[in-house]
Amino acid sequence: MAEKNRITSFKDLEVYKLAYQLCVEVIKGILPKLPESERYDLKDQLSRSTKAIPRLIAEGYAKRHQRMGFQKYIDDAMAECNETIVGLEQCNDIYGERMKGVSFVELIDSYDKIGRQLYKLAEAWSSFKKDGR
Repeated sequence: MAEKNRITSFKDLEVYKLAYQLCVEVIKGILPKLPESERYDLKDQLSRSTKAIPRLIAEGYAKRHQRMGFQKYIDDAMAECNETIVGLEQCNDIYGERMKGVSFVELIDSYDKIGRQLYKLAEAWSSFKKDGR
C-alpha cells in the first residue's frame, strides 16, 4: 500500500497548489486583456475572487484545530471559486472572441475541480473531527 504524503503545511495541499497556479494564470493571462471599461467591474472582481481562494485555504489551514473555523474558510473559498467560475464565463461570453489563445473551458473546468476538492476536503475534515482523530 502506497504511503500518502504527509501534510505539514497548507502548501502541501493539492487544492492550494492548483488554486495558486490558476490565480497567477488568470492575473497574467486574462486580466490584462480585458478592456479598460471593465477596470472597476469584471477585472476587479475576478482579480479579488481568484486571489482569495488560495488565501482562504492558507488561513483556514491555520485554524484547522477549530472545526467550525476551518469549515468557514473552506466554505468561503468554495464561494470565491464559484464567483471566479462565473467571472470566467462572463469573460468568455462577452470578450472571448478578442482573447485568442485563452482556454476559458480549461480554466473553468480547473476551477470546478478546485470547488470539488474543497468540498471533499471539508467533508473529510468534518468526518475526521467527528471521529475524534
